[in-house]
Amino acid sequence: MQRLEMIRPDDWHLHLRDGEALKAVVGHTARQFARAIVMPNLKPPVTTVALAEAYQQRILAALPADTQFQPLMTLYLTSETTPEEVHRAAQSDAVHAIKLYPAGATTNSEAGVKSLEALAPVLAAMQEVDLPLLIHGESTDPKSDVFDRETLFIENTLGQIVKEFPELRIVFEHITTKKAVDFVLAAPGNVAATITPQHLLLNRNAIFKGGIRPHHYCLPILKREEDRQALVAAATSGNPKFFLGTDSAPHERGTKESPCGCAGIYSAHAAIELYAEAFEDAGAIDKLEGFASLHGPDFYKLPRNTEKVILEKREQTIPASFPFSSGTVVPMRGGETIRWTFARSVAT
Repeated sequence: MQRLEMIRPDDWHLHLRDGEALKAVVGHTARQFARAIVMPNLKPPVTTVALAEAYQQRILAALPADTQFQPLMTLYLTSETTPEEVHRAAQSDAVHAIKLYPAGATTNSEAGVKSLEALAPVLAAMQEVDLPLLIHGESTDPKSDVFDRETLFIENTLGQIVKEFPELRIVFEHITTKKAVDFVLAAPGNVAATITPQHLLLNRNAIFKGGIRPHHYCLPILKREEDRQALVAAATSGNPKFFLGTDSAPHERGTKESPCGCAGIYSAHAAIELYAEAFEDAGAIDKLEGFASLHGPDFYKLPRNTEKVILEKREQTIPASFPFSSGTVVPMRGGETIRWTFARSVAT
């Protein structure tokens, strides 16, 4: 196949940052995607409807003039979140979900959840008003192996949430293991998952190829080859439980290459092309539209996009870096050639 016409995709897991950093990256997403679920882990975090609506306005103000991108906002779940705030979120046109970060699991997650028991009234309210719960599913037990944290979260926490709140819509975000795929497949229809381009294209060897590769470090961390293959099989299966979520997470180059080595891979510059590579490699390019454009809006109970876009089988070389805030951001596959190119939108 040399040309693929498809409904404009959406990104159901995205980090846009704020301020000058936001202005530097939002155009990449808006060029390809119609909508995106925007993560709330700013400093300070986006914990209320008022904060989410204000952040949405800053995103809209930062958009290039020729785009119609719609940011879909989320709230950051903390011990201070109340059922009343959940009800306000359900009434807001801006807010579409609430995000659970286990405290300390990833970037800016210090304010995250430490005890699920105390959150039972909040989760019950979310179930009542049908507001989705988005979960960063990793154990934060310091004794746990970093490569096993997703599995431990499934065994110790996620299964309990699904059992106690059987009608709560849950997105198990950026899954990375065969164990996660199997869990989602076995779960009821109200449990779905997003999958990133890096977890479809890379395994954990990429972090150590020829030395430490900090720009391949993300959380949840890349896993074994058997896990990558299970993710590819899930994404390309046509099963509506799995849909696109890039987890594109820009960090200034110095913070990636520092002793901190911040977690996050920036993929917004060529996200749909990277997914196209993964689907083509699996012999399932015909399944990309469902994964990228149909399953997500159906799960979120939103209308599918009507505009179409065209991808062409035409090589492009990714820039080694992009301007970002006061420095640069190194993109996924920076300085390398990829096989597909986002060509244009199609008038409808």
